[in-house]
Amino acid sequence: MFSILDQSLPSTDRVARREWLRVGGLSALGVSLPHLLRAAETPAVTLGAAPKLAGELGSTFGKAKNVIFLWLQGGPPQHETFDPKPDAPAEIRGSFKPISTNVPGIQFCELLPRTSFYADKLAIVRSLSTRDDNHDVSGYWLLTGYPYGPGSARQIKPNDWPYFGSVVKMLKSSEKLPALTSVWIPDMMRLNDNVTPAGQTAGFLGKLWEPERFVGDPALPDYEIEGLRLIGDVTKIRVDRRRDVLKQLENRFDETLRGGSVAAWDRLSQQAFELVTNGGARAAFDLSKESDKTRDRYGRYTWGQSVLLARRLIEAGVRLVHVNWARDPGDNAVDNPLWDTHALNADRLQDNLCPQFDVTFAALMDDLTERGLLDETLVVVIGEFGRTPKINGNGGRDHWGHVFSFAMAGAGIRGGQVIGASDKNGAYPATAPFTGGDLTATMFHLLGIDPNGFFLDNLNRPHPVTKGEPIAAMLASSPAKIELRQSEGDPALVPPFDTSLLLDTTFQTDLPLVPPAPPSRDKGWRAFPIWTKETAAGFAVRKETAAVCMGYGLEDDAAGSVIESGSRALLSQEIRSARGGHYSLTIKATGIGSSADEFDKNFLANMTCRLVLFRFQNINKDSRTVSELASTEFRPLFGKTEIFKLDRFLGSTTPGANFSIGNGLGIAIAVEKKTTGQLTLPKNEPHRAALRIESVTLEFSPRVRDESVTV
Repeated sequence: MFSILDQSLPSTDRVARREWLRVGGLSALGVSLPHLLRAAETPAVTLGAAPKLAGELGSTFGKAKNVIFLWLQGGPPQHETFDPKPDAPAEIRGSFKPISTNVPGIQFCELLPRTSFYADKLAIVRSLSTRDDNHDVSGYWLLTGYPYGPGSARQIKPNDWPYFGSVVKMLKSSEKLPALTSVWIPDMMRLNDNVTPAGQTAGFLGKLWEPERFVGDPALPDYEIEGLRLIGDVTKIRVDRRRDVLKQLENRFDETLRGGSVAAWDRLSQQAFELVTNGGARAAFDLSKESDKTRDRYGRYTWGQSVLLARRLIEAGVRLVHVNWARDPGDNAVDNPLWDTHALNADRLQDNLCPQFDVTFAALMDDLTERGLLDETLVVVIGEFGRTPKINGNGGRDHWGHVFSFAMAGAGIRGGQVIGASDKNGAYPATAPFTGGDLTATMFHLLGIDPNGFFLDNLNRPHPVTKGEPIAAMLASSPAKIELRQSEGDPALVPPFDTSLLLDTTFQTDLPLVPPAPPSRDKGWRAFPIWTKETAAGFAVRKETAAVCMGYGLEDDAAGSVIESGSRALLSQEIRSARGGHYSLTIKATGIGSSADEFDKNFLANMTCRLVLFRFQNINKDSRTVSELASTEFRPLFGKTEIFKLDRFLGSTTPGANFSIGNGLGIAIAVEKKTTGQLTLPKNEPHRAALRIESVTLEFSPRVRDESVTV
């Protein structure tokens, strides 16, 4: 279940309007739509005649019937998406290579293999600039078309410039679903915890022109639009009768007493009636009507199902759907949330972000094309800024608004081209930069809204629609003729998104154990020392069929060996896309050996077994040198399989403070010789003993968002 209620409104406004609904108006219709009852003075709307434009500007004006706006909140790195720099130093170019797309001369990062198949449909701008490194201020410019300032934009204010979707709602409402002209899913734009920055509301236009914000996760099985239904046994026929009664009552009002707020009420109540009686509106939100194949194609995660919902909404008649990249569970107070990869940039991109974006974007492009919707739908891919050219000490990239990239496809866009350029390090524009006003002007133009036009506010003051010019080089009334080639993209490098915190947890894959050094991007279990035939009898870690053993004599139990004090065997794995919350590490293990006596008198008497949660100390991620965050000892029994567990909360406990993921979090099972002196295992005697691990599980309960943190 999710709420149609706009949580950005003051609670006093929400309660008062809900009460108004209860005592009259729409409640007589049996309608539950409190979100729509946001009466405000209605701004005068002016659209004017279509501008007289020549060439492609003229032929593309109004080419787009609708827009799907994909907002990659946090700021995606230009180097690992649309603007790779293969000739830059390693600390700038990063871990990944460029790949040739299906358009000769255009390269993307190899983390976008599927997206590279659609380069002929995409116009890439590589010289967008806000010159601001703050999420709030830089994002405000892109979402409104106007720079913010002076000061911070971390809080919504009544005099904010309107979000571009609010202007679209006012000047180009949907013919089919005017009440759902501009829709925002699946959550508000939030900085850490409940900080809601400016640029996402109707601002000084008033609540009437707010985008319809539907907060909820479409990937959940019980996803339902609470407001778009009739209450109890109220049928559409009964609603029609009640509306007729209301009309008779309303006709008795003296028209001279009907002010702006009442006019707004009239408009909202009419839209609300249309929504709850319009089967198409309700059906558009019903993802169960999609085949399992289609839902799987988009991805069964929040982003994938939100983008699928966006396609359904524009197909039903919604003019604009803003899809906000939603936070992962536990993502509210960490140092690398969303696309904000201050730490572990490469890991976050390869394991979490690009598997979601790349798979879902390819599904959307295919789906729009197959349904004949791409020619009338503008698709925009953008974040609030880019990332720093130089990788920091935590393997991350920090905020960078000086130059970054975005992409457009679909209606009125000439694909297969790159517009503008950054310098050799992807740090500053090498060509004339484009601004947030140019972005919004391009979208307004394609929607048939004159970007040089005006609208009037509640006090009849004129305001320019935006301050920028359409990016003419992006526009074309027909597709470019391009001789396509085979893309070099390899989807195997970026497999579909996997929410697993650990890989190979039952040891049944062919993934080998990997040594902790030298550094590598190999996935799965790391071990030290790894068993080899040369060290057959020594202290080591060995992967067997459906188990891992940690001990001595794992191959030749009569070869003899000496185990020094302080020796240890380690089995570890980095937690994939670790977030803040409560972790429960559980292993199923037993003691094995050449005899129970050997296990008890040599292994248990000299060894300590521990479960560990840790943070890597440096970007090399050597599990032998870590900062332990929690640990517990356990004693396995010979021949008896038992469950051993470690629980610990790893997350922010201070309001407004982030929990450091740093160089990454991990889990380890350690077997350590804690007794003094040597343990001598003579030759020609059976000396085999080990901890045999059959499975490892890691459960996670995310830290709950702190609603009190708003600044």
